[in-house]
Amino acid sequence: MKRALFIGRFQPFHIGHLESVKHILSTYDEVVVVVAAAQYSYTMENPFTAGERVEMVKRGLGPLYERSYIIPIDNVPSNYEWPRHVLNYTPRAEAVFSNNRFVRMLFQEYGYRTYETPLVEGVSGSIVRRRMAEGGDWRSLVPPPVASLIDEINGVERVKSLYAMRVSMRGERFEG
Repeated sequence: MKRALFIGRFQPFHIGHLESVKHILSTYDEVVVVVAAAQYSYTMENPFTAGERVEMVKRGLGPLYERSYIIPIDNVPSNYEWPRHVLNYTPRAEAVFSNNRFVRMLFQEYGYRTYETPLVEGVSGSIVRRRMAEGGDWRSLVPPPVASLIDEINGVERVKSLYAMRVSMRGERFEG
């Protein structure tokens, strides 16, 4: 059984993440989706809770969920110890996928093969959140089941409120 870790914050889970999982599962039998920074929520960069992100990933994966694990992991104070912390909570894996260079470097220090996943142009968590905050089209960037969940939890209003609070704290003007 070949298994790989796929590490991200999934704030929110978008079509780029889904394409990454498809890419990983084209080579590996299973993928462990690590929902990193699980302890953070209700900030502009991390508006969704770990539980909400786990549910987003599960819904967004659809039938690929059968070949996946989804595990939320808190950050720890020591960056060097973080990979060991992750590995303590996840099933064994042969490789690590992340588009975060720092995450790849940390896992390489622990002897893991690391890889990037292909990017989907114009899609990132920050773009999705910005479009939510500004009233733009964010739905086309997430799988439909994820959009439904975001609607259910009133996620767009949360993101708009967090963005407005951040802007007002900086003394900037927010229109939208």
